[in-house]
Amino acid sequence: MPIPEDVTGDEIDKDVRQELQSLPKTLAEDVAKNLVMVARLIDEDPEGAYGYSRVALRLASRVAAVREAAGFAAYATQKYSEALAEFRAARRMTGTVELWPVMADCERGLGRPEKALDMAGAPEVHKLDKAGQVEMRLVAAGARRDMGQLDAAIVTLQSPELASNSVQPWTARLRYAYADALLAAGREREAREWFAKAVEADRDGSTDASDRLAELDGVEFVDALAEDASDEPGESGESGESGEAAGSADASPEDGDKH
Repeated sequence: MPIPEDVTGDEIDKDVRQELQSLPKTLAEDVAKNLVMVARLIDEDPEGAYGYSRVALRLASRVAAVREAAGFAAYATQKYSEALAEFRAARRMTGTVELWPVMADCERGLGRPEKALDMAGAPEVHKLDKAGQVEMRLVAAGARRDMGQLDAAIVTLQSPELASNSVQPWTARLRYAYADALLAAGREREAREWFAKAVEADRDGSTDASDRLAELDGVEFVDALAEDASDEPGESGESGESGEAAGSADASPEDGDKH
């Protein structure tokens, strides 16, 4: 697959670069460039990222960072069986537990929420850092929702991290998941409160909490382009409204989905 000229391979994390030192120099450079492309595309073009991950995997399957990148690329394209296999391989190579939550979420993606819950109660969870433990809680709550246990999902998300006023990298997603579960349970007033709290914490727009909040408030957005078109000569002059704000509830592990 083509590599843009501005990609040198030096953009990768220093720890990954150190792993690649076990490879011949030219090979290490090629693998690094493909890993850079995986990281660059995984959010906007997951299929493209997956393609580059396969190239890196073909070149250096014995490098843990490559297996991990291949796992995340497969995960992003909902190839959960493949992702789980790559994460397991990376874990065997490193001996760390960092991938435990995403491995559990792969089990959800494969239609095995009970297995995800088993993993949520495993000793490995106690070895996770705070971010990993919060992620595991999100996965466990999602598994509960998969099984139709909505009240249990709500209880699972209730934690000191949820109650804390401090904003951490996981705060917006945790509050969003809680709000979404409350809404699914018909507790709209509480859901609105927690969507608002999620908006406060969502500094980088990682959720669509603002859209969900607007939807609950009955806010309608006007399509400026449609309005401009309607003002042109010969048009009827009707306003171009796009309807109520669409609050998408998909594409996040914390709200019961796997991708």
